[in-house]
Amino acid sequence: MKTNLLTLILCIYSVLVSSQIDYKEIQSEILGTSRQLKIQLPRNYDENIEKSYPVIVVMDGDYLFEPVAGNVDYYSYWEEMPQVIVVGINQVDSRDDDTFYDDVSNLPSDTGASFFEFLGLEVMPYLDENYRTSTFRIAVGHDMTANFMNYYLMKDPALFQGYISLSPDLAPQMEERLVARLGQAKQKIFYYLATASDDISVLRDPIIQLDAQMKQVQNENVQYNFDNFDGATHYSLVGPAIPKALENMFSIYRPISKKEYKEKILPSESPYNYLIDKYATVKTLFGLDDPIRINDFIATSTALEKKGDWEGLEELGKVARKQYPETMLGNYYLALSLEKSGEPKKAMRAYQNAFLLEEVSFLTKDLMLDRADQIKQDFGY
Repeated sequence: MKTNLLTLILCIYSVLVSSQIDYKEIQSEILGTSRQLKIQLPRNYDENIEKSYPVIVVMDGDYLFEPVAGNVDYYSYWEEMPQVIVVGINQVDSRDDDTFYDDVSNLPSDTGASFFEFLGLEVMPYLDENYRTSTFRIAVGHDMTANFMNYYLMKDPALFQGYISLSPDLAPQMEERLVARLGQAKQKIFYYLATASDDISVLRDPIIQLDAQMKQVQNENVQYNFDNFDGATHYSLVGPAIPKALENMFSIYRPISKKEYKEKILPSESPYNYLIDKYATVKTLFGLDDPIRINDFIATSTALEKKGDWEGLEELGKVARKQYPETMLGNYYLALSLEKSGEPKKAMRAYQNAFLLEEVSFLTKDLMLDRADQIKQDFGY
C-alpha cells in the first residue's frame, strides 16, 4: 500500500505545480446555502479559446478531488486521455444529508432529493455557462456517493455518460435498477466498478453480486469494467482504481499503440477507414474534434504501404495536407501514392513541392530531393 500512497502524493504534487485550479463558492437556491467547488482547468485552457472540454464531477471533493485531478493531469499530459475539466464538490459537512434516500422507495428524498437537483439544475448549468464544456460528463463517487451518483443514470437521458463507482454502499434495489437501466440504455454509457479483497465486507459482498449481474447485461451501448484489487482496502483501492477507470473509458482516444497496429489496423480491410472511424468515434463520444496525431498518420501509412493500398494512401495524404498544410506530410503521401500507381512525373513534382514545406518526423528535405532525383534517373526526366 506504500506504492499507492506514493502515487497519490505524486498526483497531488502534479496538480499543485502544473495545473490551473479555481476555488468557487456558489449560492444554491435549492439547498438554501452555498457550496464550495474545486475546479481544475486543463493546461493551456486560456490559450485554447476555441476548444471545449469534457467534465469530470467528483463527489466527496474534499478528499477525492486531488487523486482524480492528479491522474487526469498526468494521463492527459501523455495523451492517454483527453484534457478535461475536473470539478470537486465539497461534502465534508453534508455527506449524509446529500446522499439521503427514502427507506421505502430507496430513492433520493428530502435533503438527498435537494442535492440531486442542485447538481443537475445548478452545478452543471453553472459549469456550462462559465467554462467551455463539451457534452461528455463523468461522475466519480466513493461508498455513499458512489451509490448516489447511480440515480443520475436513472434519468433519460442520463446526466452523466461515465460512472466511476469506487466501493459503493449500495442502496436496496440498486442492483436490479442498475442492471435493468443499463440493459435498456440507448445512449453510450461507460461504467466502472471497483472493490478490493480487504474492502468492508458489508459493502464488498453486494458489489461482487452486482458485478456478476452487470456482466450479464447485453447492450452494445454499455462499456462495463470491473476491478477487484488484491490486498487493497476500502480506502487504498482509490489509488489503483482511478487510473484503471480512466484508461478503460478513454481507450479509443489513446494514440495508436503497437498492439492496436498489429491487432486492428494491419488486419483491417482499410487502414485509412479505420483511422477516420477512430477519430469520428472520439468526436461522437467525447465531443472532441482534435486533428489526427502525426504518429497516427505514420502508423496508418505504414499499414497502407504494407498492404499496397495506394488509393488509401492518396486519401490519407489529402487529409494530412488539410490538417497539417505547413508540413510535407500530406505531399509526401500523395507523391508516394502517385509513384506507386505508375505516375512518376506527377510524383516527382509532388516530392519537389514537399521540399518547400516544413520537415516533420522522418520526412526531411533531403529525403524529398532524393525521391525526386531517383525518379529523374529512372525515367530520364
